[in-house]
Amino acid sequence: MSNLLLARWQFGVTTVYHFFFVPLTIGLVFLIALMETLYVTKKDESYKTMAKFWGKLFLINFAVGVVTGIMQEFQFGMNWSDYARFVGDVFGAPLAVEALAAFFLESTFIGLWMFGWDKVSKKVHLLSIWLVTIGTTLSAFWILTANSFMQEPVGYTMRAGHAEMSSFGALITNVQLWLEFPHVIFAALATGAFFVMGVSAYFLLKKRSVEIFQRSFHLAAAIGIAASVLVAVVGHEQAQHLVKAQPMKMAASEALWNTSSDAAPWTVVASINDANHKDSMKIQIPDMLSILAYNKIHGKVEGMNQIQAQYQQKYGPGNYIPPVRTTFWSFRIMVLAGMLMILLAAIGVYKMIKNRIAQSPRFLRWMLPAIALPYIANSAGWIMTEIGRQPWVVFGLLKTQNGVSPTVSAGLVLTTLIGFAALYGVLAVIDVFLLVRTIKQGPEGLDSEVETNFDNSPFMGVSH
Repeated sequence: MSNLLLARWQFGVTTVYHFFFVPLTIGLVFLIALMETLYVTKKDESYKTMAKFWGKLFLINFAVGVVTGIMQEFQFGMNWSDYARFVGDVFGAPLAVEALAAFFLESTFIGLWMFGWDKVSKKVHLLSIWLVTIGTTLSAFWILTANSFMQEPVGYTMRAGHAEMSSFGALITNVQLWLEFPHVIFAALATGAFFVMGVSAYFLLKKRSVEIFQRSFHLAAAIGIAASVLVAVVGHEQAQHLVKAQPMKMAASEALWNTSSDAAPWTVVASINDANHKDSMKIQIPDMLSILAYNKIHGKVEGMNQIQAQYQQKYGPGNYIPPVRTTFWSFRIMVLAGMLMILLAAIGVYKMIKNRIAQSPRFLRWMLPAIALPYIANSAGWIMTEIGRQPWVVFGLLKTQNGVSPTVSAGLVLTTLIGFAALYGVLAVIDVFLLVRTIKQGPEGLDSEVETNFDNSPFMGVSH
């Protein structure tokens, strides 16, 4: 295999794996901040127990996420040197702000929050978790600023074969960013909510700490339904922008080879023939694609064959059609998982209003595997977004084949790919072990355990 193909596999493996941890970090810390806010305002100790218990799971996830993020940056530097040179003058500022401000903010105040229980005032402790929440959100914002440039380059000037930033304002007001950022943040909140609902369901089925986990479930259900619906709403806006900004990705996600009629049907499933540019079987809903693309029943959507001809005229000879099957099916998997999330969250809210969560064992059993739904939706959505942009790594400016490191051999990339996969396997085992052990321990005796660990900390002796 070529170093390009192996580098793409390594990018996909490291990024998808890292993306397992990021949304849960962002979503779970927001829920913990809400729990602690309720503790401080209501002076109810049960909310403090909730914040501490979910905080332990958050810290495990955050720690593993940081390690996987470092490894992801390593593969960027090693495998994509020409890409880094091309966008370095554009990405320098946002990624520097992300490292110096956002990551510094969250890392610093995580320490204060972790060791500050009963050591600083309640308000200072509450402020620390909200600053962690803001830090994680800002971190996502700056990363997505860079990714949005790759999807829709703005605010740059081409000089000596690479892009230089000419307008920082244009970079942070990129239309793509202000559709992508809320979509990702709402997806992260939904991920945190489904994690809390799923783990709470486990305890409610076991009839352990019922009050704590019933309240946790209620809070997560309210966030879960709001976030799941908003993900779909913003996703719809994003798709409509895609029709104008990246029509080839839009056509590939619909397996639309030729420009549609004025009333375009939406394809539910299709048997795709890449070689012949045909779909031998389709199940379609009349007019639905026009409605999704333009909010009305009339409106043509351009097909891949026609866009390919346009791109050849604009960019020169080449194949500008992305892997259609991957783009088509990843989009549908994302949508299906998202619809199931809305349905389950809505049922959860209904049962919360009726105060029947703890008396619904069948529904609680559904919520255990439902923890996986946001992960499936997040990964499928990311795959569709990145694969659908091919052959471009920076749309319209730099092809992926021109971004790979020319001096790194295929053997070296394969070696590091195997190394990363093995290390990720070990990290996955450790992560699952720690999460399961912490969940099984439950919140019972949490205060005494935290106190014991704190008193035994080697750093405590320094201050005494």
